[in-house]
Amino acid sequence: AEDTCELREDFDMISHHKEGHVVLGGMFPIHSQGIHEKQPYGEKPGQKQCTDFNFRAFRWMEAMVFFIEEINRNQTLLPNITLGYSLYDICSLESQAIKATLSMMTKTTNKTGRDCAGLPSVPVVIGNSGSSLTIAVSRALQPFRVPLVSYFATCACLSNKHKFPNVFRTIPSDVYQARALAHLVHHFGWNWVGTIGSDDDYGYNGIQMFIDEVTTLGACIAYRLLIPKELDEESKLEIVKTINESTAKAIVVFSIEAEIYHLIKDVALHNITDKQWIASEAWVTSTLISSNKNFSFLEGTIGFAVQGAKMPELKDFLLACNTPEKPYETFGGEFLKMQFECVCNKTDNMTNKTEIPCRRYPKTQEGGGIKQDMFRMYSDVSQLRVTYNVQKAVYAIAHALHNLQSCKNGKGPFTNKTCGNIYNLQPWQVAHYLKEINFTNRFGDQVNFDVNGDPLGSYDIVNWQTNSDASIQYVTIGRFDPSLPKHEQLTFNEDEIIWSGGKREVPKSVCTESCPAGYRKATRVGQPVCCYDCVFCADGTITNMTDQAECIQCPVDFWSSENRTSCVVKDTEYLSYSGAFGIALATISILGVFLTMAVAAIFLKHKDTPIVRANNSELSFLLLFSLGCCFLCALTFIGHPTGWTCCLRHTSFGISFALCLSCVLSKTAVVLMAFRATLPGNNIAKWFGPVQQRLSVFACASAQIIVCLVWLAVSPPVEVKNTWLYKDRIIVECDMGSVTFFCFVLGYIGCLACCCFLLAFMARKLPDNFNEAKLITFSMLIFCTVWITFIPAYMSSPG
Repeated sequence: AEDTCELREDFDMISHHKEGHVVLGGMFPIHSQGIHEKQPYGEKPGQKQCTDFNFRAFRWMEAMVFFIEEINRNQTLLPNITLGYSLYDICSLESQAIKATLSMMTKTTNKTGRDCAGLPSVPVVIGNSGSSLTIAVSRALQPFRVPLVSYFATCACLSNKHKFPNVFRTIPSDVYQARALAHLVHHFGWNWVGTIGSDDDYGYNGIQMFIDEVTTLGACIAYRLLIPKELDEESKLEIVKTINESTAKAIVVFSIEAEIYHLIKDVALHNITDKQWIASEAWVTSTLISSNKNFSFLEGTIGFAVQGAKMPELKDFLLACNTPEKPYETFGGEFLKMQFECVCNKTDNMTNKTEIPCRRYPKTQEGGGIKQDMFRMYSDVSQLRVTYNVQKAVYAIAHALHNLQSCKNGKGPFTNKTCGNIYNLQPWQVAHYLKEINFTNRFGDQVNFDVNGDPLGSYDIVNWQTNSDASIQYVTIGRFDPSLPKHEQLTFNEDEIIWSGGKREVPKSVCTESCPAGYRKATRVGQPVCCYDCVFCADGTITNMTDQAECIQCPVDFWSSENRTSCVVKDTEYLSYSGAFGIALATISILGVFLTMAVAAIFLKHKDTPIVRANNSELSFLLLFSLGCCFLCALTFIGHPTGWTCCLRHTSFGISFALCLSCVLSKTAVVLMAFRATLPGNNIAKWFGPVQQRLSVFACASAQIIVCLVWLAVSPPVEVKNTWLYKDRIIVECDMGSVTFFCFVLGYIGCLACCCFLLAFMARKLPDNFNEAKLITFSMLIFCTVWITFIPAYMSSPG
C-alpha cells in the first residue's frame, strides 16, 4: 500500500492561486487591519476577518499578476516555462503573514508516495509591504531556505545577512533614507524637529537612524512619538497634544500609510495646520492620505519616494474585470462594490468573455466625488513607485530562473559543477542565482543586488502641491543619489517647492531664533543645545556670524564696535598740539622762552652796568640759557612719541634742570661765601672766583650728562602703546626703559635743589643788599614742594 501524504489543516486564508511550472508566492496587505474578535478558549479559530480595503495594495497584487502573465507571454525569457502564483492577503498582521508563509510551504492537495517529503510548493516569495512583516516571514522561511524578495521593506536590519541570509529587496535600505532626510532637515535650517514612528521595526529603526544622523549635523529632537498598533483614543489625544503644544514645526514621520492615516485624521479634527510634514517613502505617495479632502493642511508635505516609472500598458489591465487571470472572484467583488460601486458586465455567452472597463453605478450619486477621485488615483499609472518595485522583483526572479535554466551541466555553480533543474526547483538554488542577477530593464534602470541583498539607494524628492481642482499631485522637485560625491548627493529646485499652507517661504522650525551677529549662544540648563539664550558680547569681543557659541576676542590694537559685529581700530591718544592741554602747555612753554629771552636781552643791553657786572653776568646768562632749555624741553612731551623724541624728552629734561640748578647753586654759594669772606683773616673767597664758578657748574651738569649717556646706552626710553590701561583706546607713550636711571636723574635734580635750598636758607639773614638769597630760598622751597608732588604724578599719569 502506498503512503498517503495528507494536509492536516488549512488556515482558510484569503488567497488566489494559479498553477505553473514555477509558482511564485505573493503577500499583500489587501486589508489594512484585522478586526479584533474575542475568541473562546474551547473553539477553533475561524477565518480572520479584516477591514479597511487597501486599493493601493490591491493594485500591487494585480500588477504582480500582470507582470507574471507578461513574462509567460514572452517566450524569450523563460521558454517553455509557465509561471504561476499563490497570492495571500495578510491584513498587515504578522500572524496572518506567518499563516500565509506556512500555507505556501505545504502542498494544497493530497499527495502520495515519495512526494510526501517533497520540496515547498513555492520556491520563492515576493513580500512584504512592511519591515516587521518581512522579518517575521523571513524567519519562518529560513528553515526551508526559501528566498524572500521584498518590494516595500526598508529596515536596515534586513541587510544583516547573518540573521536574514535569504532576504532580497528592490527598495533601498532606510540607511540611505535616514541620511537623506537628515541632510534635508539640515539644509533648510530646521534644528528643532519632532519625530513620529510606527511601533514596529520600520518606524523604530528608521527614526533612530534619522536621529543619529541629524544630531551629528547639529539638530535636536523636540519629541519622539510612537504610534501604537492598537491606537486608542487616549493614545491619539496624547500624541496630538504633544504635536500641537510643541514649538517644533517640522515633523519627520516614519510610518506605513495605514497607521499614520488614523493619526492624521485626529490632527485634522484638532485643526493643527501650522506644521511642516516630512514623509518617509512608505506614505509620501499614499493616495489614501493625499486624496482625502479633509487633509488639505498636508499641502506642502515633502519627502523621499523610491524611483518610479510610467506603465501605460498596465492601466487597461487594472480596469478590466473579467479576464481569466484576474483574481476578482477572491478580492475583486469587495474592491469594486465597497470602494467604487461598480460592477463587471459579463456577456451571456461565458465562452466568449470580453474585457469591459469598470464603471460606476449610474444610480449612486452620494459620495461619488470622493470615490471618483480614489478610482482615478487607483488607475493612475503615471507615477508608479511601489508597483515598479514589484515589477523589479518579478523580473529579478524571472532572470534568476532564466540563468538557472540556461546553465549547462559541467559548467554549473553547484557541487561537481552541476546545474539546477527548473522542473524540480530547489529554493536555495533560486537564492544563489538571485545574488548574481544584473540586467537593465526596459525603463533603462540597472537591477541587481549588493552583498547585503539591497539595491542602490536613490530617491526622488516629492512635494505635495494642490491642483486647480483642489486635488493633491506629487511633484518631483529633486533627487538624492548616495553614489555621487557628498556635496552633490542632495539636489533640488527650491523655487518649485510649495510649503505648508501653500507658502513659498521656507518655514522655520527652531527652538530659539538664531542669535544675530553681536550675540553668542548661552545654553539653557537642562535643555538641548538647540535651546539657548542670546547674550550680547562683552566689550572687546565680537561675533560676525549668526549662532556663534563664543564671542571672538578682538586683537590688541582693535576694539569691538557698538553692535559687537566687527573689530575697529582703537583710538590712539597722546598729548597732542591740537588738544586743549597740549595747546596750553605749548603756549606757557613758548611764553616762558620769550620771557627768558627778554630778560637776557635786558641783561645784554645793560651788561656793562655795575649791577649786572656785580651779579656775575656770565653765570646769569648761563642760568637764563638753562631756564630757556627747561621751558623748551616741555615741548618734547607734546606730539606723537617716537624713539628719538622719547630719548630727547627724558635726557633734555634731566640735563636742563641739572644745569639750571647748578647755576643757582653756584650763585647761592658765591653770595654766601662773599659775605663770609668779609670777615678778617678769611681767605675762602679765592676759591669762588669766576673760574671756580664755571668749573662747579660744569662739574654738577657733567654728572647728569654722564648718567643720561649711560642710560641711553644701556636701556634707552622707547615708544610704547599702552593697551592695558584702557580697553577701548591706546595711549601712545614713552617707556622710560630703565626705572633705575630715571630715578637717579630725578634724584640728582632733587639733591641739587636741596643743596640750593640749604645754602639759600643759610644766607637768608644777609643784609637787604644780598636779598637774592631770600628769593632763592623761597624759589627752592616752592621747587622742592612741586618736585615732591611731580614725581608720583608723573609716574602714575599715562602718556
